[in-house]
Amino acid sequence: MTLQAKSRRTSRRRWLEDRRAWIQDGSPEFGPRSINFPDDVTAVRGRPQDVDRHLGWWRNAVIYQVYVRSFHDADGDGVGDLYGVRAKLPYLRDLGVDGLWLNPFYASPQRDHGYDVADYCAVDPDYGTLESFDRLVREAHRLHMRVIIDVVPNHCSVEHPWFAAALAAGPGSPERTRFHFADGRGEHGELPPNNWRSIFGGSAWQRVSEPDGSPGQWYLHTFSKDQPDFNWRNLDVSAYFERVLRFWLDRGVDGLRIDVAHGLHKRDGLPDHERAIDDELTGDPVNPYAWNQAEVHEVWRRWRAIADEYTERTGRERALIGEVGLRDPEQLAQYQRPDELHQTFFFDFLHAAWNEQSLSKVIDRGLGTVAASDSVVTWVLNNHDMPRSVTRYAGGAPGADAGDVELGKARARAAALLMLALPGSAYLYQGEELGLPEVVDLPVELLTDPMFHRSGGARRGRDGCRVPLPWTSGKGSLGFSPDSASSTPWLPQPAWFADLSVDEQLRDGDSTLRLYRKAIALRRQLSAARHDSPESAGELRWLPSEPGVLAFTHGDLACVVNCSDRPIASPIDGELILRSDSDVGEKMPANTAAWWLVTSDGTNEELR
Repeated sequence: MTLQAKSRRTSRRRWLEDRRAWIQDGSPEFGPRSINFPDDVTAVRGRPQDVDRHLGWWRNAVIYQVYVRSFHDADGDGVGDLYGVRAKLPYLRDLGVDGLWLNPFYASPQRDHGYDVADYCAVDPDYGTLESFDRLVREAHRLHMRVIIDVVPNHCSVEHPWFAAALAAGPGSPERTRFHFADGRGEHGELPPNNWRSIFGGSAWQRVSEPDGSPGQWYLHTFSKDQPDFNWRNLDVSAYFERVLRFWLDRGVDGLRIDVAHGLHKRDGLPDHERAIDDELTGDPVNPYAWNQAEVHEVWRRWRAIADEYTERTGRERALIGEVGLRDPEQLAQYQRPDELHQTFFFDFLHAAWNEQSLSKVIDRGLGTVAASDSVVTWVLNNHDMPRSVTRYAGGAPGADAGDVELGKARARAAALLMLALPGSAYLYQGEELGLPEVVDLPVELLTDPMFHRSGGARRGRDGCRVPLPWTSGKGSLGFSPDSASSTPWLPQPAWFADLSVDEQLRDGDSTLRLYRKAIALRRQLSAARHDSPESAGELRWLPSEPGVLAFTHGDLACVVNCSDRPIASPIDGELILRSDSDVGEKMPANTAAWWLVTSDGTNEELR
């Protein structure tokens, strides 16, 4: 080993020694409808004076998804808001994340909780004001965190002014060409124009009453009937969204998460397809005429040019992150070409079964396709659309059974260490860091998800992963709302949430919150070491392992995951620096993971 390598290794060990006290002790958390585009966006906005300006920040970032409605309620109306997000920014800073992604907070009738947008340049009063958004951005930047916002270009709300104008204007009008209006089939137009089905269930078409009250045309909605799809072949739509992008980029946002980025364009003529029913049956975008059209890539090239324009002008990179619901990694990689989106979520990782074969295949597939596009894999275990990982790994399901919760917690903790050890970026969903399971038994009469209602109850929906967070165990609403709140939380919190609250977990050195803090801190330090020492950076390299075990190195980090139901001998000769279970030592219990610090020259990373 060279003197330089010895020096780096000594520095890294000193850093580990210095951080052990911090890792053990932690730190305290608590303290305290128009379509017009405003022309005053240059007046008050966030300016990230203290945000690191290096390019490529998104390549290794850990981003925290904030479902605003359920994060923290500052004004006591039972609904989370931007004021509540700003109040909890110190919590996110101490967690160690690089930024936050805000789910939609736009003016909306809330029939799909913000994904039905009535005004893309206004904040819904339930969540705050443009001024409160600007203050949030400024404060996040002061705390060295970036802000990513959601944009919903595939569809809007039936209360969007454009849609109201289309209904009033009648068939054949220019206003209707901004959406997909069509005459029905059948003798009197009583049948939908084609056989497409909604992702949320039922026909993808809704008939309207014309201005004279007669039954009229139908409009396309690939999700809820309250969410009419835009017609992206109409140039008005493209120009409108480019103005929306500039409005928010001018206000200082660092990135845009794009909802349904595989949507927008439809096959010309909207023909029937023999597999159209699969969209409804699976909830996935299967119909090849409704999704993933070639023209959509030109949209992302235009958007990338806008993002790059702001990057060049300000010296601060703006990133585009796509929700692309395609299961073919080769197609997914096309969205991350150098002139298109910076990132797309790699949902295959979230869907992988808990065994070493499924996980290793998914990881190889992501690194071999998406990463090969000169981008990085964006790993994700949880989000606002999926049952929480604890419940998935427990064998539970919404509306059914919680499963073996202790088993689910053990696997979810191990999966977190796996995800955070992989090369690329990672997105966390609020409450994941607390190890929250899905709330599987919400009363039917309280369910709000249009997926549940449009499927006639066949699909339970997503409310169970959106229950408001528990902050303090001894307070009403578990600290989600202030003590003086006038309303209860919009979804009820189960009593057992109290045991998983933030304040309880801060008192427990082995809690899931502590584990995430330690993992993110170590990940950042090891990433910095790889950046400073290119020769030790390396790619992921699999190590030989026994059945049921994943083992690999990524630079100076070795990660081992025991997916089996039996204990194994700890296989790495290195310095154990993090473990998902306190019993990991000479042996690794079933369903655990651990990190070791090893040398980059391979001298002590082989299995025993």
